[in-house]
Amino acid sequence: MNAMVVGADRLGNIPDRLADFGIRITRHVTGRHAAEQRRVAALPGDVDLLILFTDFIGHNVMKAFRSQAQAGGVKVVACRRSASCLETELGRCLPDRCAVCPRTGRAAAQKS
Repeated sequence: MNAMVVGADRLGNIPDRLADFGIRITRHVTGRHAAEQRRVAALPGDVDLLILFTDFIGHNVMKAFRSQAQAGGVKVVACRRSASCLETELGRCLPDRCAVCPRTGRAAAQKS
């Protein structure tokens, strides 16, 4: 699965965590530069997932990317720039991918 990440200057260990879910980052936009805020880049055609780090981008940038994703049928995950928050949101957005934990190989606990 290919993803576009919007927000955060540096991604740190986020790409490694995404790789555990079988997700590859094809494009990263910080969303902080004035040019990126005035003219939002188009979503690449090969993107299956849009990840928005809400603590690093403004409302207008987030709204523009969300509407593009919705128009293209792309799933959206919005969370803070934290590996644990991202994993939680991916579990909600992609429940079929979380049936077996990629790190342990064990079945995930069922929510009641």
